[in-house]
Amino acid sequence: MLELRHLRVLREISRTGSYSAAARNLGYTQPAISQQMKALERAYGTPLVVRTGRRIAFTEAGRELVRHARTILSSVAAAEATLTALANLRSGTVRLVSFPSGSASLVPGTAATMRRRHPGVRLSLTEAEPPESVRMVREGECDLALTFSYPEDDDDAVDLVRIPLVSDPLVALLPGGHPLAEQTVVRLTDLAGESWIAGCPRCSQHLVQVCGETGFTPDIAFSTDDNLAVQSLVAKGLGVAASPGLVLSCVRRTDLAVRPLEPTTYREIAVVTWPDHVRVPAIRATIDALREAARAARAHGPWYDEFTASASSAVAGSQAPGVAEAAEVTELSEVDE
Repeated sequence: MLELRHLRVLREISRTGSYSAAARNLGYTQPAISQQMKALERAYGTPLVVRTGRRIAFTEAGRELVRHARTILSSVAAAEATLTALANLRSGTVRLVSFPSGSASLVPGTAATMRRRHPGVRLSLTEAEPPESVRMVREGECDLALTFSYPEDDDDAVDLVRIPLVSDPLVALLPGGHPLAEQTVVRLTDLAGESWIAGCPRCSQHLVQVCGETGFTPDIAFSTDDNLAVQSLVAKGLGVAASPGLVLSCVRRTDLAVRPLEPTTYREIAVVTWPDHVRVPAIRATIDALREAARAARAHGPWYDEFTASASSAVAGSQAPGVAEAAEVTELSEVDE
């Protein structure tokens, strides 16, 4: 069988014109070079070199093999260089899919961190809501999915790794002149008679679930996964909404009243991928950048201070306002095992 060491010997003999020079440059003995050449000639049943006086020359078969050797060794060198660059985060592409509010709030910081630390790594972005985004990871259409789920949702990533990022509280959005806008905290039951502006299918299902648990079915007038559209519809007095707090870190109309909801309910934001993907350097670096972006959003949301003053004391038993840190975050080292 033809091996890379044979090709390197052939290339070096062709370059230097002698067995002894090739042996010296490759760190072999001259007999070892001779034995390799004889083994190749036996394997393929044809002479590869002939002696012309004190020099050697390649036969037609030998010249053809040398030509292929140069091409193959050049391709191998290119492959090794590419793998080294990927391993050292000097190149590569990470395909990320995210839900819209995640794209607006967490992805920009993640992309900026990756560009600053690893400028050779390209981060591509596609938008899709879960569970569609999880399906895209499972079918190889992307490497990472930024997803969210509610407590009642089925686990759509049971065969994948789910790395928690943050717990994102739902907050009440009211028109600026709404009677309940004067309250520090809005009870969900106080909104039983309102028209509602619902979000994406998963968010709409959760709204129906939590309202049902408090004794009423919400009258959903409009449904849209466009968070700015939700706020605009509420601002025009067409209904109220329960919005994820993280949305407000990237877009918030000033003519709305934003209040904590009681009972407090959260969506869990996580990044989902295949277990083996976590060991890919560029993907692992992107996960780290997403976790940093989540911490920054939790600490610096423009609505955080407002809720700190009101909701932490008003909502008994609730977590601190804003984006709460998820319970123990899965350590990536656990996935490596």
